[in-house]
Amino acid sequence: MTARSIRGLAAATLAGSLALAAAACSNPGGTGAASGGPKDSAVVGIAYEPETLSPLLGYGKDGNSKIFDGLLAFDADMRLKPALAAALPEVGQDGLTYTYKLRKGVTFSDGAPFTAKDVVFTYRTVLDPKTNNPSRTELDALKSVEAVGDDTVVFRLAYPYAPFAERTVLAIAPEHVAGKQDVNTGAFTTRPIGTGPYVLTDWSKGEKLSFRANPTYWGGAPEVKKFTMAIIKDDDVRATRLRAGDLDGAILPPNLAAGFKGDKARKTYAAKTYDYRTVTLPTHNEVTGDTAVRRALDVAVDRQAMVDKILEGAGKPAYGPVPTDSEWFAKGTERRHDLDAAKKILDEAGWKPGADGVRVKDGVRAEFPLWYLSGDKLRQDHALAYASDAKKAGIAVKTQGGTWEVIEPRMKTDAVLAGGGSPGDPDFDQYLLLTSRLAGDGFNNMAWYDNKAVDKALEDGRRTNDTVKRRAAYSVVQRELVKNPGYTFLTHIDHLYVVNDAWDGLTTQTEPHDHGLASGPWWNVEAWKPKGGAEKAER
Repeated sequence: MTARSIRGLAAATLAGSLALAAAACSNPGGTGAASGGPKDSAVVGIAYEPETLSPLLGYGKDGNSKIFDGLLAFDADMRLKPALAAALPEVGQDGLTYTYKLRKGVTFSDGAPFTAKDVVFTYRTVLDPKTNNPSRTELDALKSVEAVGDDTVVFRLAYPYAPFAERTVLAIAPEHVAGKQDVNTGAFTTRPIGTGPYVLTDWSKGEKLSFRANPTYWGGAPEVKKFTMAIIKDDDVRATRLRAGDLDGAILPPNLAAGFKGDKARKTYAAKTYDYRTVTLPTHNEVTGDTAVRRALDVAVDRQAMVDKILEGAGKPAYGPVPTDSEWFAKGTERRHDLDAAKKILDEAGWKPGADGVRVKDGVRAEFPLWYLSGDKLRQDHALAYASDAKKAGIAVKTQGGTWEVIEPRMKTDAVLAGGGSPGDPDFDQYLLLTSRLAGDGFNNMAWYDNKAVDKALEDGRRTNDTVKRRAAYSVVQRELVKNPGYTFLTHIDHLYVVNDAWDGLTTQTEPHDHGLASGPWWNVEAWKPKGGAEKAER
């Protein structure tokens, strides 16, 4: 999870309109429906856009960036496979050395050769404190990176870090371009050059990202020659444009995806995820910072009802960042919906019902604001359901929608309906979310959670390769969240995508919170094949 992923995919530009030209909407691939030509273009609707397209600033750190490649990549089953590396790394017996042999003959889209110096440049720049990369702590274990000739890279770690190989899906930037610019403000941040299957042709902020296939891609030129990601933050608008034929595919919340059931021209793809919705309970708020209030809310909320009514079954209750079906989930940390228990916790802590039913303690009313992102129906519905459940326990939660520009300055004291989650290793999400070291650091640890036992367990979990010790450490984290939940975790959400049935090869991976841009059925759009003899769907 990036530092910003808890609130959505990086920093969303929240312009609501999609101003694709009429020609682009009706004919994005250049071959009209009447031509009978192959389906060589696609336009998909996503909810957010990135703040930057530079890997040096965090873009592409989890793979699937389309413009770039990492040393390794994840396949459909989330197993690591070689990408810019020729093979999986050789790992030293002490777990402190990772050696990668590089793929030969790879070039950047400008024709320059890819070499080991580009890998060294990328990792050293990310680790440079002057670089504005919010995910730098994910590489804390990395002590040094060195090139051995043009085709070998050696990483040395300061301590054994079990998931280090998974960190090397980080997208690689070209030193000959990015190294000659200001890393934080240079043109490379919006006009990148990479080794990936697609080349960026246009980025209209708030509207769309347009790509063309890279004819010299080392993995073979993609058959989808033009690919456009239309940025449409409003769920309803995205569904409307998909139905109107402006889009070939889109990510949709369950209730809107259900509207396409039975549509023979489109298919729905469901992706299992680590994506959760949670309510931050800021330590610096006199109500949400009270442990009794936190514990009461944790059992007052009806998670299963949210799964049934809001997600229409496309998800499961969440009790922390780790899904209940993960091998890392600590059994016994499930919290049963129990309104009577919530009331008892508040009674015993001195929060007594007032004349209007809202509890009061020492003159302080049990009320607080809860912000959600405007246009995000799932967040809004979760926020409203949460407020309804809290009210039954005597806690007044005032829901309000806003942009991130409005919400971010208030996060230290106001609750936020947030999202996060990262598949793979438990360190990936839990450390950024819970360590007090990162309290208030952008969108890391938004609740300013401070628990010394959790801090120690998080460090223990990331500093050993011993699976038994790691499992024990992350069990401590989850059990401490029962005692003092700095967040009210609500649901883990399955992602639903509706796509025109015009191609073969579409699959989904297990997805993080950041979805739509690098996830969804287009995670491997470079491998899509037009269905035999299929003409373009009428747009």
